[in-house]
Amino acid sequence: MNIRILSAALLALGLSACSTSGGGYTSNSGYRSTNCYDCGVVQNIQSYSGERRNTGGGAVAGVIIGGVLGNQIGKGDGKTAATVAGAVAGGIVGNNIEKNNDQTWYDISVRMNDGRQVTVTQRKLDGVRDGSNVVIRDGRAYLN
Repeated sequence: MNIRILSAALLALGLSACSTSGGGYTSNSGYRSTNCYDCGVVQNIQSYSGERRNTGGGAVAGVIIGGVLGNQIGKGDGKTAATVAGAVAGGIVGNNIEKNNDQTWYDISVRMNDGRQVTVTQRKLDGVRDGSNVVIRDGRAYLN
């Protein structure tokens, strides 16, 4: 009787060793993870250029720098006029620099391993392309 139980146990153990594991995700490094919640495949990448919101910081910095530089010129009323002119010119230049600071952004759509669709927006692709295996961390897509 014990031989039958032992034989059945060995047969079950042998058959279980032949089974394959279910799906999973294999990264470029060969690491296999069946439960990578933050992993997925890039479905689409959209790029766009957008003007940063004008905060006025460029104008303020320009006024200060222009005023300080203008104050270095002349004496008396000429010094006052140079300070005012420097502040005005600096404000205009600083505002234009801030306004013309266009940046390219990328909306990356990722189909996550669990079926979710996630879109992240970032400045650089760092090698991410359509079809890339990625991991989402801190609101960015990184090659996996």
